[in-house]
Parts: sequence; C-alpha cells; structure tokens
Amino acid sequence: MTVHERAFSRMGAQLTGSAIRQMGILAAGRPDLISFAPGYPDPDTFAWDAYRDIADDLLRAREADLLQYGPTRGYAPLLEALVPRLRRQGVACTTDDLLLTTGSQQALDLVTRLFVDPGDVVLVELPTFTGAIAAFRSAGARLVGVRQEADGLDLAHLDEVLAVERANGARVKFLYVIPNFQNPTGGLLSLAKRRALLDWSRRADVLLVEDDPYGDLWFPDVTRAEDTRPIKADDDEGQVVYLQSTSKTLAPALRTAWVVAPPAVIERLDVAKQSADLCSSTLDQRLVLEAITRGVLDAQLPRLRETYAHKRDVMAGALARECTGLASWAPPRGGFFLWVQLPEGLDTRAMLPAAVEANVIYVAGAPFFVDGSGHHALRLAFCAASVSRIEDGIARLAGVIRTAAASGRPVPPAGP
Repeated sequence: MTVHERAFSRMGAQLTGSAIRQMGILAAGRPDLISFAPGYPDPDTFAWDAYRDIADDLLRAREADLLQYGPTRGYAPLLEALVPRLRRQGVACTTDDLLLTTGSQQALDLVTRLFVDPGDVVLVELPTFTGAIAAFRSAGARLVGVRQEADGLDLAHLDEVLAVERANGARVKFLYVIPNFQNPTGGLLSLAKRRALLDWSRRADVLLVEDDPYGDLWFPDVTRAEDTRPIKADDDEGQVVYLQSTSKTLAPALRTAWVVAPPAVIERLDVAKQSADLCSSTLDQRLVLEAITRGVLDAQLPRLRETYAHKRDVMAGALARECTGLASWAPPRGGFFLWVQLPEGLDTRAMLPAAVEANVIYVAGAPFFVDGSGHHALRLAFCAASVSRIEDGIARLAGVIRTAAASGRPVPPAGP
C-alpha cells in the first residue's frame, strides 16, 4: 500500500466515479459513438449570438468588478432579478432567501454538509439522480429508498420507511425529490402528491430538498405550466429547500444555480460556501443576469420545449418500431430522459460492452438505485443527439437487447 493510500480517509477510500460521467468521457473520445448517456443540452439550442453580444458589451465596459472576486452569496443584481421570476412560479421570496451556487451539484453538496452527520438517514426516490447519491454518501449519510408510482413517490411506502427507520433509532434528516421530469425516470409528480408531500413533511418533521433543474422544460402537448408548480410554492413554514439551475435552459458552462431557503439556512450555506470556493464566477453571473434582463431566457424556453418534445417523439417512435415486445417505457411529459425497463433477468450494465461495440451507449439503471436493484433498467437521454442519430442509435440498441435476451444473461446478485 502506498503512502497516499494509507493516508486516505474512510470516505476518500470509498469514492467512486459517476456512471454518467464515465459514459460521457467514453463518448467524448468516440465521435462515431451514438450517445444517449449524459443529459447534455442540444448545442444548437444555445443562444450563441446573444451570448456573444452580451459578453462583448460586458468586456468592453471594463467595469472593475466584472473579473474580480464577488460576494459568496452571489451578484446582488442577479439575486434581485431572480425574486420576481420565482414569484411568478409561486415561490415567494426575497434576496435574503437566496444563495447563488456553482451549479446545482454544489448546492447539493452544501446542503448535505449543512444538514447531514455520518450515519444520518437521507430518504431518496427509487431510482434517483446519481449526483445526489454521491453528494449524500460523501457526508457519510445512509441512503434509504422510497418506491415510485406512475404519478410519483409512493406515499404509503414513504410512511412505512419512515416508521421503520425511526423505530430503529435512525435520525432522518431530509427527503430528496425531483418532482419535475425526474432524473432518471422522466416522471412528473402529481399536484395532489406535491401537496401531500408537504403535509407529510410538516407531520413527520422532516425537511424536503426539492431539486428542479427541468421544471421549465414542460412539453405543451401533454403538460401545462401549472403542472410543474414547485412544492416550495406552497411552503409557508420553511419545510422545503429548493434548488434551481440555468444549466438546462441557458448553458451548463455558465455554472449558475441557486438555493431558496429560510434566511437562517442561507446564512449558514453562505459560510459553508466560503470554504468551498469563496465565490462563484462573477462573469458567469453577469452573463446570466443579462440573459434574463434582455429577454434571452424567456425567448429560449418555447424553442427548448419544442425541440425536446420533438426529440422525445422521435425516440419514442423509434422504440415503438424497434423494441415493442423487448422493453417497456413511458414517454415523458418534459425534460431530457426516457426510462426503459427490460425483462427481469437482463442486466443492462453487462450489456454495455456489446452496446459500445455496436456504437451506441446509455446509462445502466443500477447506479440510480440505492437498494441494489435496477439491473434490468436503463436511462436514455434524447436531448443532445440529432434526430437521425436517435433513430440510428435506437435501432442499434434494439439489436443489442435482442442478443442479450436470446442469451439469457443473468442479473448479478443485489448488493447494498
């Protein structure tokens, strides 16, 4: 064992890479590979000309603070501009309730550091976002899954899980949910269940952490804006910590997201962020502010909804042609992802080498589950690939599934 291996902390020794990141790295080195793995926005949707003009105006102005360190909490005019946008979504707040972060992933990390001690329980959906799993585990949390139904979290199972954990003396810190076009399933939590979850949070005295990167990407043919109303919009007791991001609407490279929470929480997150990065990019935040005030973001949203709804239709149509009888899926009502389930007994992680050989990749389902299940599921991202590559890629994937089904490849034993 080397000196650095002996020096690793217990958590450092257990760190593992993201399955999504690993697939993204593989795709980056293989332009011939059709990737349905990372949830990257379509670069053709970026407002290139508007961003060029904004950057040019900002840099030509040569304002002294543009390229300086900024406040840890974020650029004040952007915080002020976010308040009316959030209020239009029903989220009543002031700048005292807001903190800007370097993407939602940093927000997850900071929230976890603030609330979780080693051994505490965090409740998550089955399945849930792998980035959240990594953030929670990095703090030593024990993750406990709650099943999902067609309209979102299984509330009866949630009550059962909480009762078991409390009977065993566990400290349950919060429930993490992605109500809008969930990653990885693409599911939409019903309005009735949103209200019920908030009531549950009050009764159970358990915080909700609501992650909402996809809420603006609802598809008009099957969804209304009001169907995506944040749980936070009806929270008048500070039960919900709400996360939102520009990564899926403006551009991931801007790394600008925010947390909405009671001022006492924001103040402590501010202190925690000081030890993480002192401040996020002021330049990025200024670009985002200009994109909001110049109407770029609002102009983008209808185009994004139309683009991604069309790609969903293309992928769902290709699956219907190629995979009927081989798999099951439900076309999402918004977002980036389509969740596919294969027959029990197939292992989508074991299928990956054959998929790579066929020049198509996806994310296997198991990493999204905290209970060792999900081996026969996979996530397909329809957001970045072109229409022709979606159709070609699904045809290739169908061939891989047929071969695996014919071979009867077994699923490995479930593990923790």
